[in-house]
Amino acid sequence: MDNLVGGIVSIVRTISQILTAGIAIVAFSLLLYGLSFNLRNRVARSFAWIMFCLVIIFSSESFTATATDTQTINMWLRIQWVGIILLPPSYLNFSDALLATTGLPSRWRRKWAIRVTNFISLLLIILLATPWFLGQLVVDQPPAPHFEPQLLTELFTVFYVLIMILSWINFIRAYRRTVTQSSKRRMLYLTLSAIAPAVGSFPFLLYGSTFAANQQLVFWTLATITNLLLGGFVVVMAYSVAFFGVPWPDRVVKSRLFKWLLRGAITAILTLAVVTIVRRAGEVFGNPYNAFVPIVMVVMILVSEYAITMFYPYLEKWLFFSRDEEDFLMIRSLEDRIITRSDLKQFLEMVLAAVCDLLQASGAYLLEVNEEGLSKVINTGENHIGPSQLTEIESLISSTEENDEPIIWHNDVLLPIRNGNNGDANIMLGYLGVNDFADQLPLVGDDFAALKTLLERSAMVLRDRQTQETLFRTFERLNPREELIQQMRAAGRFDRKGVLQVETSIKQSELTQAVKDALTHYWGG
Repeated sequence: MDNLVGGIVSIVRTISQILTAGIAIVAFSLLLYGLSFNLRNRVARSFAWIMFCLVIIFSSESFTATATDTQTINMWLRIQWVGIILLPPSYLNFSDALLATTGLPSRWRRKWAIRVTNFISLLLIILLATPWFLGQLVVDQPPAPHFEPQLLTELFTVFYVLIMILSWINFIRAYRRTVTQSSKRRMLYLTLSAIAPAVGSFPFLLYGSTFAANQQLVFWTLATITNLLLGGFVVVMAYSVAFFGVPWPDRVVKSRLFKWLLRGAITAILTLAVVTIVRRAGEVFGNPYNAFVPIVMVVMILVSEYAITMFYPYLEKWLFFSRDEEDFLMIRSLEDRIITRSDLKQFLEMVLAAVCDLLQASGAYLLEVNEEGLSKVINTGENHIGPSQLTEIESLISSTEENDEPIIWHNDVLLPIRNGNNGDANIMLGYLGVNDFADQLPLVGDDFAALKTLLERSAMVLRDRQTQETLFRTFERLNPREELIQQMRAAGRFDRKGVLQVETSIKQSELTQAVKDALTHYWGG
């Protein structure tokens, strides 16, 4: 019976240690996410500090679990305490940033509270190197190595609880000041989920080592459940914080965060879990570092990345884009369907090359009819059409009766290109010019049919070119407005004055640029 209980304790302890390392991985991944996407926002920066503390706490705990000598264990446990001591001022700063985001910045009390808290934490970190803050290191008593409490440790516990209570008061005030229903929901998620890191990071073995030593199965079961909940709540915190300071729509924020976690933290945790299980299984058979460890590691990374690449688009559509699926499918298909200016140029070059090959001409060019008159689209060969030639061609065309007959200009032939594929064959799109071909008209037979096909291809390209030029101009006009809308959405998520402040800042920047331009003009550059 004792062997069975001991085996269960070993399994639960292994799971808890894997989850501990997983929390460190998730916290580090979210730290990098915050530093990558919304570092300019104070809420995101203060949240990154909390993640930094969690990285220190749980990575040190993981290294302590694998250490064997007392000196190494002592070093890692003291490093872990650095993260624990830094956590209260990080929480207080985070709560103050949340409250300031809702339109209630600190005047002096909260600022000084943060400064005093940081000073106390710095002083306690210095005391870590002395025997006054932490008591004797216990390494031979289950369930895990820990320090005995001292008087300063008791005082730190009071300090820890007091600062966390003050932080939650700020959380509740920030929740009450939020504006929209979605922001209230996210602030509620943030307030509730922030409890987990504060509770789960505290070293309860300071006061419950006797109970933990007598009830190891209960201790490791509670530790496993706590670590599991803590990892989940940290992700919920990151989800709520991800909306601060970014102008992206909600669906984009959710999708980016989810994909970031899948490719980073989830892949690393799965790999670590499988490698740990394989290594522990090898220890049972007397071979802890067998050849399967690196093989399993590589296979897990490759399989995870492959699965994410293959199935993430379907998962993303199901989780985030299900309501607007048709709109997003159409927008995303534009990337594959749209023809860029360089694509059009390449196709027109092929059409002109085909005309030259068919007619054995020395060169060809394509002219487009637009609101300003004629403009050259592209030409091939040595003869180039300049502005004076375009003016001359325009005069010739205006004095010629409008029909489908070729127009002779010097020794060139101008072939009309009409829009004949949309039910309106009277719209003149442009002219296909062929150099030095006037003496070889008219064409008959296969050459005439092939030339007609090439003219139809040219009409199709010119028509699509005009449509897409209109589309590009629309996008260019739409882009500044969309950016303004996104900025106002980001600013107004948690502060009702944010919409007005964004517009004011934009007007101020426009005024600054106008003054700069005026002074530049006045001083002659």
